[in-house]
Amino acid sequence: MMSHPLIRPRRNRRTPAIRSMVRETSLSPTDFVLPMFFHEEPVDTPIASMPGVTRWSLESLVREAGEAHALGIPAVVLFPKIDESLKTPSAEESSNDDGLVPRAIRALKAAHPSLCVITDVALDPYNSDGHDGIVQRDGAAEIEVLNDETVEVLCRQALSHARAGADVVAPSDMMDGRVAAIREALDDAGFTNVSILSYTAKYASALYGPFRGALDSAPKEGDKKTYQMDPANAREAVRETLLDEAEGADMLMVKPAGLYLDIIARVRESSVLPVAAYQVSGEYLMLKSAAAGGWLDERAIVLESLLAIKRAGADIILTYYAKQVCGWIG
Repeated sequence: MMSHPLIRPRRNRRTPAIRSMVRETSLSPTDFVLPMFFHEEPVDTPIASMPGVTRWSLESLVREAGEAHALGIPAVVLFPKIDESLKTPSAEESSNDDGLVPRAIRALKAAHPSLCVITDVALDPYNSDGHDGIVQRDGAAEIEVLNDETVEVLCRQALSHARAGADVVAPSDMMDGRVAAIREALDDAGFTNVSILSYTAKYASALYGPFRGALDSAPKEGDKKTYQMDPANAREAVRETLLDEAEGADMLMVKPAGLYLDIIARVRESSVLPVAAYQVSGEYLMLKSAAAGGWLDERAIVLESLLAIKRAGADIILTYYAKQVCGWIG
């Protein structure tokens, strides 16, 4: 007599209706933040290293952000391309209240009051050295990125963004102590309601190349390995998580996302704060390239990649696919 399995997990996979009822992870437009590049120029410029992504004029930035918000995407995060003439070793332009980013914030909030505007707090777009912090040489063979001096400038930058109306400031520099310093600066200036989304575990990844090309923000000398995290380390991410939570972060970030699902899971297990993950430019380009070559079904692989990020524990996903995915999931 044939023996039959008592337990058959396949019963829960038998039809689309049953699969939808027992599905553990799903995607919604409210999961996404749309990263947006923009510049001072009056024309929009396609970004060669990121097919389908554009560096917008201010007018187009406002329009595109409005379209994203209408699809149900709650937030955008801003990345400016700063004119070379404004870049200096001390990144003074980063805290200019009449600079490109504050003007973009004001325009976005005026046109779309319910849109959450997140700003990148880091010096690399403004620094003539291309680093996230202030560089010191003093005749040494290797450059040094100064921590505490950089944090002072980051505080001024965050305050400038807050004065313009930013809802969330997102320090992506990986300097020590910057979350506590920015929180104190914001609170002292009366911006107690401005949130901090900290890039808690930002790795020194090879996946950032297309992004740096989009903003012309690559280091002129050296690399970022003395402040961004070693891809070999996981326990260190837990340490950074506990520090950022203690310093007053409201949300935490893991970057990149797809190759760091284990880090997302560790951060999720270590904190009760919301966890964001950034599907970075290199991840986007790999997916686009494979789909363009006909090797992968773009819709299927993008949705699978985003489900994996959310399944690992991310509450918020920054992705260049945000608008496209909203069309796919309805």
